[in-house]
Amino acid sequence: MKKFKVGIIGFGLVGQKRAKNLGPKAELVACSDIINIKKKFFKKNSKIKFFKNWKDLIKLKELDIIIISTVHNLLAPILLEACRNKKNILVEKPAAIHLKDLSKIIKLSKKNKNKIRVGYNHRFHSAIIKSKEIIDKKLLGKLMFIKASYGHGGRLGYEKEWRMKSKISGGGELIDQGSHLIDLSTFFLGKVKKVTSKLENFFWNTNVDDNAFITLEFKNNCISFLHASCTEWKNNFIFEIYGTKGKLKIEGKGGSYGRENLVFYKMNKKMGPPIIKKWFFSKNDNSWKTELNELYNDINYNRNSNPGLDQAYSVLKIIKNIYKANKYDHCS
Repeated sequence: MKKFKVGIIGFGLVGQKRAKNLGPKAELVACSDIINIKKKFFKKNSKIKFFKNWKDLIKLKELDIIIISTVHNLLAPILLEACRNKKNILVEKPAAIHLKDLSKIIKLSKKNKNKIRVGYNHRFHSAIIKSKEIIDKKLLGKLMFIKASYGHGGRLGYEKEWRMKSKISGGGELIDQGSHLIDLSTFFLGKVKKVTSKLENFFWNTNVDDNAFITLEFKNNCISFLHASCTEWKNNFIFEIYGTKGKLKIEGKGGSYGRENLVFYKMNKKMGPPIIKKWFFSKNDNSWKTELNELYNDINYNRNSNPGLDQAYSVLKIIKNIYKANKYDHCS
C-alpha cells in the first residue's frame, strides 16, 4: 500500500510529536513554521520541503494529509483553506476559537467529503481505550458519574505565553486542558443537557481563567464533575468513572504526568472491599500514533472521522457558553 504523503503546519512541540508518530503508513514531505526549522530539526540533505508561509504548503498537489498544529486562532483559517483544497486533515483541538468559523468549515467539508479528524488524542490513551472496553462489556454496570482532574503548574513567565492571551487562545485553562475533559466525558456519557460552572483566576496575572470548575449533566442522567487547572504545581491527570458494579480510576498519561495506569475496583456481591485489578501501560505516550492510524483508516475505508468537526463544534459550544455564563469578554 502506498504511503500517505503528509505536510505539517506548525512545528512546535505538538507538531514535532506528530512528525515522530506518523508510523510506517505515512511519510513527512513538507513542513511550515514561522521559524527556520530546517537547521534545527532536520539534516541538511533532507528531501522535506520547507515553507514559512503555510499557504504555499497547502498548494502542494502531492499531499494526501495536512496536520495543523498551530496556536488556536490560526487553526480555523488554515483548516478552511486546507478543506477548500480537498485535503484530508488532522487539526489540533479545539479546531477553532469561534463557532461561526467551525460552522462554515463543517458545511464545506460535507460538500468536499474530505476526512477531517480533530486532535482529541486523549481518547486514544491506552487506559481510556481499556476503560471503554470494560464499560462496553457491561462490567462496570450502569454508569453513574465521572470525577476528573487535569492540570499543571505553569512556569516562570507563563502569563506572557500565547495560551494566556485570549485573542490567540480563545480562553484559558477551560479551552486548553478543560476541552479534553469535556470531550472524554461526552465520549463515555453521551449528550449533555445542562452545564454549570465557575471560572477563576487565582494566581496568574492575565484576563483568562487559570482554574475551571465544571459540572455536566447528561441526557441519561449521569453527571461529570471536572476540574482543569494551571495551579496544580505538580502535573496531574486523574479520571474516574463510577458504575453500579464498581469504578475505574485512570491516573497519569506518561511523561511529567506519571506513568499511565488503570485500576478497576470491582464490587463484590456482598459489597465490602472490592476486587482490585490493575493495568500499567507504556511510559511512552502512544496516543499520538494510535490517533494518526485512525485517520489513515478513515481514508482507506472511507469511514466518518470521530472525533471530527461535529464533535469539535459541540465541545466548543459548551466552552463558549461557560465563558458567557462567567462573563468573560472573549466568548464570541
